[in-house]
Amino acid sequence: MLLQATGITKSYGIQSVLDGISLQVNEKERVGLVGVNGAGKSTFLQILAGEMSFDSGQIHKSRETTIGYLAQNSGLQSDKTIQEEMLAVFAPLIEAEAELRQLEADIADPRLADDSKRYEELLERYAIRSDWFKDHGGYEMNTRIRSVLHGMGFGGFPPDTPIATLSGGQKTRLALARILLQAPDLLMLDEPTNHLDIETLTWLEDYLRSYAGGILVVSHDRYFLDRLVTAIVEIERHRSRRYTGNYSRYMDLKAAEYEIRLKQYEKQQDEISRMEEFVQRNIVRASTTKRAQSRRKTLDKLERIDRPLGDMKKASFSFEPDFMSGKEVLQVQNVAVAFSEEAAPLFRNASFELRRGETAALIGPNGIGKSTLLQCLTGTREPSAGTVNWGTKVKIAYYDQEQTRLNPRNTVLEELWSEYPMLEEARIRTILGNFLFSGEDVLKKVAALSGGEKARVALSKLMLRGANMLILDEPTNHLDLVSREVLESALIDFEGTLLFISHDRYFLNKMAERVLELHPGGIDQYLGNYDDYIEKKQELEAIALEEAELASAKGAKTAGSGAFTADKGTALSYEAEKQAKREERNRQRRISELEENIAGLEEAIARIEIEMTKPEVFQDYMALQEHEGDLKLKKEQLGNLFSEWENLADE
Repeated sequence: MLLQATGITKSYGIQSVLDGISLQVNEKERVGLVGVNGAGKSTFLQILAGEMSFDSGQIHKSRETTIGYLAQNSGLQSDKTIQEEMLAVFAPLIEAEAELRQLEADIADPRLADDSKRYEELLERYAIRSDWFKDHGGYEMNTRIRSVLHGMGFGGFPPDTPIATLSGGQKTRLALARILLQAPDLLMLDEPTNHLDIETLTWLEDYLRSYAGGILVVSHDRYFLDRLVTAIVEIERHRSRRYTGNYSRYMDLKAAEYEIRLKQYEKQQDEISRMEEFVQRNIVRASTTKRAQSRRKTLDKLERIDRPLGDMKKASFSFEPDFMSGKEVLQVQNVAVAFSEEAAPLFRNASFELRRGETAALIGPNGIGKSTLLQCLTGTREPSAGTVNWGTKVKIAYYDQEQTRLNPRNTVLEELWSEYPMLEEARIRTILGNFLFSGEDVLKKVAALSGGEKARVALSKLMLRGANMLILDEPTNHLDLVSREVLESALIDFEGTLLFISHDRYFLNKMAERVLELHPGGIDQYLGNYDDYIEKKQELEAIALEEAELASAKGAKTAGSGAFTADKGTALSYEAEKQAKREERNRQRRISELEENIAGLEEAIARIEIEMTKPEVFQDYMALQEHEGDLKLKKEQLGNLFSEWENLADE
């Protein structure tokens, strides 16, 4: 056990934030902490990290356990360079290395030849320090720094770049890089995926999946949680509950648990109604009074089941176009953007088209110019070259990830009313109520709102516009998991055209019908969602590799007739290597298939086990026997799959 918190409570005045929260993290365990915005997740992490006091409860950790905590949007503030800051993590190793160099110089000093005792002492000290340096990763220190900096998107930055010159997002990424290099026993990360593009996100996932310590992470990135965590702790209504598995498994278990508890409650209510009716009907009859009194006593002693609480209140909205656009919605031809005439363009030759009803996702690394391209489409920036042509009857609504279109001096009510003055106050309040702004909430200043609240205000304005063309720049940023699902449902039902930027791969998978990948030379288009895009990219890379190998082999074969035997050997070697690579790809593909099938079987087994706990099943011998047979079969299949997976993984 790395960390255990029991019964943690925290209040601000009379307002309770946490009420009896418990959590345990074991060695090498990956735990996801989830809940709606304002549930107290970040507060809980601060308490665990020792940065905030708590009212009651206990926190236990062993004295040897080291904890690394990264707060949300906590940019690295330092007057050092990138390299200096990263090397500071390894200060004990650097000191040991300096000591080793000094010991080497002392050992080589010819004046020690006559002092054998001193010479032996130096050799022994050198051996001890050298072993310590090696055991603590001294020889891998610089490699680790380069690897982590490259993975976090700093591969192209000069090592002597001053940290003070970096942007806020870059400082946050660098803070994450530093804490990864520190490699504490327990990593506590609050929204670590903020400010990361998809490439960096994927690297971070892979790094954390192989991390030697334990991880406790707060995240609204469902794809990230699905790939990383092995347990979910949900904070809801100030209390916590633990679920085994990743995010998708947690959602299934929570839904199944609610159904079971609701059926138990309804069954008891039916029984109570029958007993109360019997008592009322028979209490006055002399012949049945005793039985009625007995039932009444049973009712009085009955431990009543509370009705299970359903989901918390969600935002509720939809996007309804005022009218339909023409079939041809947008045509972008050879657009380029440069910030000055002398500067090289961010990108050039960007071309694509959108037709009515299409949904397209614009992706690419941070800094490539995705938001800038959207500004060209909405008319807030002129492209350096190329054309943007809109079709007929196109009404545009634009969602800005920076929320620059919100007036910080307005109240929430004024923000909507100033843009839609013809609407009655009651109507505005009703709409804001659908976006979870009720009562006095509508009188809050926009400047005082959280990121999630500002996002909901911007979405409410977007909904009222009645547009048939939505352009969304990172719409899921700042939204909690529940609000993201509500937004997805609204966009799926939207009958207009949708173009959006997102780093949320779960959102990309659910929404995208076409992926537009922006790069310096233009736009590459892929049909399907994010997973389809990744699969196609891998196929294209494999084809390109095979073509390069084939061209290389042909060049070697025709290099000269005087080396026929050598050429023949090279060709045979190439064919053998090609076959080996093909077999390796097939092996990796089969391993991926097995992992998917194993996950599916584990979920099916969990569902059967939940079913077997239901009273209507475990009290029915035939139904229980059928479930047990199905469970046994699936466990045998799971064992076979694990055996095959282990054999392939060991090759």
